[in-house]
Amino acid sequence: MDPNQPDSPQHDPNAPPALAAEPPQSTSSAPVWHTLLLVAGILAISAHGAARFSAPHASINRLATYGFTAAMELALLGWVVVGLRLKKVPLRSLLGANQVDARSIALDLGIALVFWIGSLIVLSTLALTWIGIQAAVTHRPLAGSAGHPLAQDPSQQQALHALVQLAPSNAVEIAAWALLCLLVGFVEETVFRGYLQRQFTAWARGAAAAGVALSALAFGAAHAYQGARNMCLLAVFGALFSLLALFRRSLRACIFAHSWHDLIAGLTIALLKAHHFI
Repeated sequence: MDPNQPDSPQHDPNAPPALAAEPPQSTSSAPVWHTLLLVAGILAISAHGAARFSAPHASINRLATYGFTAAMELALLGWVVVGLRLKKVPLRSLLGANQVDARSIALDLGIALVFWIGSLIVLSTLALTWIGIQAAVTHRPLAGSAGHPLAQDPSQQQALHALVQLAPSNAVEIAAWALLCLLVGFVEETVFRGYLQRQFTAWARGAAAAGVALSALAFGAAHAYQGARNMCLLAVFGALFSLLALFRRSLRACIFAHSWHDLIAGLTIALLKAHHFI
């Protein structure tokens, strides 16, 4: 090449870098006030759910509850879209770079399955550790004299009651539950791992750890109806989802794992309830 020729782009130090597949995590996607109102709304919905299931013998209309939950999820997603439009940010930018082909989808399904199994192991270990520490602090044995588990503390009884009440009990409710799980998986991953994680990361000047931690705390706080222990465990679950999103640079695997976790959890509780195990 003739050294007298103008510099080519590869030798030009001022040449712009290649465009990223998605906006940088340090870039805010919506105004601060918009995010604060979203978090306030999430906490309000969570408090409403906790109050609704606080009565020991409270009963609910499951289909109506599924419909109300779906409406709240869509409202959260709609509010996120409003915030994104204020800064002219497309919703798809929160979802990451997703190739729509069989191989890519199968890869995300496989990763989601491995992630889900690993997460259950982590959460089970933490739950058993929590129970052991609680027993040591309260000086209560882990099992009764005949080997039967002792009665749960009131908060856990409330959480179990809420989950049993939500679990479907017939074919129509199972179909509605499946649709709800698909919706919740998409919306909550978009809201918590897409929008909130990016917002918190931007506020922390690009510190990914802050985005992971704060979005995980918000995710745990959104499940007040499940009691303090489960809120803490779900915060850890949320952090694991955040790490998966960072690893994949996409929310698709997170959406897969989230949706089928809720689906399988509900169907498992329904099966246990039908056979009078709970």
